Amino acid sequence: MSVSPKPIQTFRDDFTYTNSDYAIERFPFPFPEDAYRYSVNIESHKMPGVKDSVSEHFHDVDEHYLSEMAERDLVIKHRPSCCITLPHMDLACWDLIDLSMHHLSKDYPEHFSLEKTDDQWVWENRLLGLKDSFTFGDSSTLPLPPLEYIGRQLQGDIALMDQRDNSLFMDAGVVTCPADWSLAFDAGMSFSEWHGPVPFVHSEGIIDRALKFLMAIPQGGATRRLNWTLTINPRMDTSPEVYPDWGKDKTTVTPENVGDKVYLRVEMQVFDRMPRSNALMICIRTYLISMNDLVTNPVWAKRMHRTMQTLPPELVEYKGLTRFHPILVEWLSKYDVE
Repeated sequence: MSVSPKPIQTFRDDFTYTNSDYAIERFPFPFPEDAYRYSVNIESHKMPGVKDSVSEHFHDVDEHYLSEMAERDLVIKHRPSCCITLPHMDLACWDLIDLSMHHLSKDYPEHFSLEKTDDQWVWENRLLGLKDSFTFGDSSTLPLPPLEYIGRQLQGDIALMDQRDNSLFMDAGVVTCPADWSLAFDAGMSFSEWHGPVPFVHSEGIIDRALKFLMAIPQGGATRRLNWTLTINPRMDTSPEVYPDWGKDKTTVTPENVGDKVYLRVEMQVFDRMPRSNALMICIRTYLISMNDLVTNPVWAKRMHRTMQTLPPELVEYKGLTRFHPILVEWLSKYDVE
C-alpha cells in the first residue's frame, strides 16, 4: 500500500493525534499470550516482511510521518541534549546515513531517492521538501551534523552503540520520544548500566543473554523485538526532563475517560550491525493506540484484560501504571466475556 502521510497532528497540548482504520489494523499488538513476563523476545528482521505490516520494510514510514517529524523538531529545539554523538562515533553516523538512505529509496521510491557518483551523493526527501548534495564522509557538506540530519528524517528514536570491553555502550543517539528514559543521562553507559532499573532481568539472567545475543549480531543479520508500556494521552515525549508536563496526567484517568486517555505504547526495536564502524544500531519505532481503538479488535481486548489483570506488582510499579492500573483492569473486564 502506498504511504500517504496525514497532515500534521499533535502529540502534546491539544493532542489531535488519531489512527486510521488501517493504522489500527496493522498495529503491532505485543502480547502473544494471556500473561506477560520479561523475555528475550527477539526475531529476525529479514526483508521483505509481511506485506502491509509494520515490519514489511526496514524502516516503517506510515501516516504519522509528518506529525512525528514535526514533533522531533519541537523536542530538538527545546532540548538539544536529545542529540548526542561522542567523537569516536562519527563513522557510525555515516553508516546509518548509508543504511537508511538505501532502504528508504528502495522501499518508498515515490517519496525518497538517492543518486551516487563515487562519494558524491544527492538525496531527496519529497515528504519534507529536502534535496541535498553532499560528499559521503564529509560532515561539512551536510546542513546538520550527520546523525541529526538523518535522525530528523526517520520515524523512531536512534541509538548507536559502540562495542568494546565485552559490552555495548550508548555513545550516540537521537532520542525525542523516549518512554521515561533520557539519552543525556544514559549516554556513555554500558548495556547493563542503562538496564539497571528494570526488574527481574538481572536476577533471571535475561540481561546477560540479551547482551550476548546482541553482541553476536553480524552484518546483514538485523533482528527486532517488541517492547511496551502505557501512556496517558498520545504523548511521544515522556522523558524525565519534561516529567512535570506528563507525570500529572496519570492522576486524570477515570472510569469514564479511560478509553480515550490510556494508550498502549509499543516499541518495535530493530537492531543491525554497521559495516564500517562495527557499531550496533537500535531503531526504536514507537506506535500508539488508544484503548477505545484497541478494543475494536475483540481478540486484543480480551487478551489486554488478561495481561493487565495478571501483571506482577513489580512491573506495574516499574512501568508507572500504579495510579490508573485498577481502573484500566476494571474497564477492560467488560470485553473479556466468553
